[in-house]
Amino acid sequence: MTLWVWIIVACVAAYLTKLLGYLVPRTWLTNRRVARVAAALTIGLLASLTVANTVATGQALAFDARLGALAAAAVALWLKAPFLVVVIVGAAAAAALRLLGVP
Repeated sequence: MTLWVWIIVACVAAYLTKLLGYLVPRTWLTNRRVARVAAALTIGLLASLTVANTVATGQALAFDARLGALAAAAVALWLKAPFLVVVIVGAAAAAALRLLGVP
């Protein structure tokens, strides 16, 4: 099959997945258990993406300034800083570590 066939298949799959979300009955969405599971999955997915983007470069592990920035942001979160402050602390930590020569 050609590349365009695969692109069309991917588009159709994405459209059907989105359509399936609209077809879920409202009673399922108001169920407490479903809401808890959805919240837990969201947090787990966000945490795994954060860690993967922090310590991975291509298919190799890389321990660099991003890890220090994540640690600084985690400390700011632990101290209950506002989100904007957490972002600024993480960016400042990454900049400081790169200035010190950490790749």
